[in-house]
Amino acid sequence: MMKKVLLTLGLLLTTSVFADERPVADKELVAELTQYCTELAQEDGTDGKELKVFLLDCVNEELDSEGYQPLTKLV
Repeated sequence: MMKKVLLTLGLLLTTSVFADERPVADKELVAELTQYCTELAQEDGTDGKELKVFLLDCVNEELDSEGYQPLTKLV
């Protein structure tokens, strides 16, 4: 039981360290992705989400796919 707990803790720590090592996206990239996601929302809708929530989720998906750290909020 203790080995499983330690293994899980180790994996969580490794994952969180990895997340911190990814670069932070610059403002231009975030602006481009926000524009892209805004267009997606206008064309396809927001899946019932608030626009701000949809945009943050969409931008973070794009950032993640490009190897950047996610944002906690859009400015």
